[in-house]
Amino acid sequence: MDTPRRWSTPLGLIVTGFVLTAAAAVWWWITTTATDAVFVGLLTVCLAAVSAYLVHARPRLAADSDGVAVRGLTGEQQWPWSDVDVRVRRTERLGRSVELLEIDVPEEDQPGGLIILGRFDLGEEPRDVVVELKRIRAAAV
Repeated sequence: MDTPRRWSTPLGLIVTGFVLTAAAAVWWWITTTATDAVFVGLLTVCLAAVSAYLVHARPRLAADSDGVAVRGLTGEQQWPWSDVDVRVRRTERLGRSVELLEIDVPEEDQPGGLIILGRFDLGEEPRDVVVELKRIRAAAV
């Protein structure tokens, strides 16, 4: 792949996750009851796990003239443009409209053949990412 365009969870959100993890660890350290210690300990572990995952999954999406690559928990998977289709799906959730980037990939590579990424994953609005992906794909053909 030549120099890819990349999308990731904003670094500020990841740093916030680690700051909250540190605050929860301090809270756990000063907790006086067993019930609080268990609750705050679980909170600390969950915050640390999510923050570590967000670092591991950077960049979440990359695209260049060869195709797209998506990074997740198990590593990075790549597909050529001929194997993928991208689109924006608008859904209603909790009384508000949410846009999601949908990437259709071969079923043998991804169970269900669909990868769904939101603004949190991409750091940009999904509709803007789709415009950029279509521009990269058109230039590659």
